[in-house]
Amino acid sequence: MTSKQSQASKDIVQEALSFRVPQATDGAALHQLVANCPPLDPNSLYCNLLQCSHFADTAVAVEYEGELVGFISGYIPPNKPDTLFVWQVAVDSSMRGQGLGGRMLGELVDRTGVKWMETTVTPDNGASWGMFRSFARKRNAECEDCGPLFERDAHFGGQHDSEHLARLGPFK
Repeated sequence: MTSKQSQASKDIVQEALSFRVPQATDGAALHQLVANCPPLDPNSLYCNLLQCSHFADTAVAVEYEGELVGFISGYIPPNKPDTLFVWQVAVDSSMRGQGLGGRMLGELVDRTGVKWMETTVTPDNGASWGMFRSFARKRNAECEDCGPLFERDAHFGGQHDSEHLARLGPFK
């Protein structure tokens, strides 16, 4: 396949992606998607059901040919009504490297109308930092590493790397 044919195939796939608000019936598929996306921390199936129902307005599901291939879960913290906190970004391996994560972030910012986005990222997670920084650049916004929010020893009992708070915005 030539690079021109390869790009045409990617374009067809991108056009066939369906972005939507999740439904509770997506819970099991989300649970499997996260399991297929190490190093994401797996949540319980029940937690995934809540993400797809109680938090559906601040989440996005992406399907391709009837399969869940992308998902972002998030919420608006009660004390920060202008901020979307992104909990988890999952992209199926078949869709990586095509900007799907950034497209999902854009869908959520546009749908919720938030001014700011926050998330936590481990310092060594270059792919996530790259996605968030790229998204901020495309939106003419900043992406600030605010330092540790949850520390390895103090919060995770030494069982997980420290998570840094990333703050993106302001979005217009």
